[in-house]
Amino acid sequence: MAEISENMNIRELVQTYPDALGVFGAYGIGCIGCAMARYETIKQGLEAHGIPVEQFMADLRKAVAEK
Repeated sequence: MAEISENMNIRELVQTYPDALGVFGAYGIGCIGCAMARYETIKQGLEAHGIPVEQFMADLRKAVAEK
């Protein structure tokens, strides 16, 4: 498993780790359906929604590691 970074592209993240969708959903983030998901990094998407990057990334890594 590759290290998940806040600088990863959102679309690539979800293609590689489909379980990431649950974390986005838990935070109420609809980035996956957004056209910007193709271009934005995780950090950019989170900042646009005012979501704390560190906590989200911790939850994301945990969810992916559990699968």
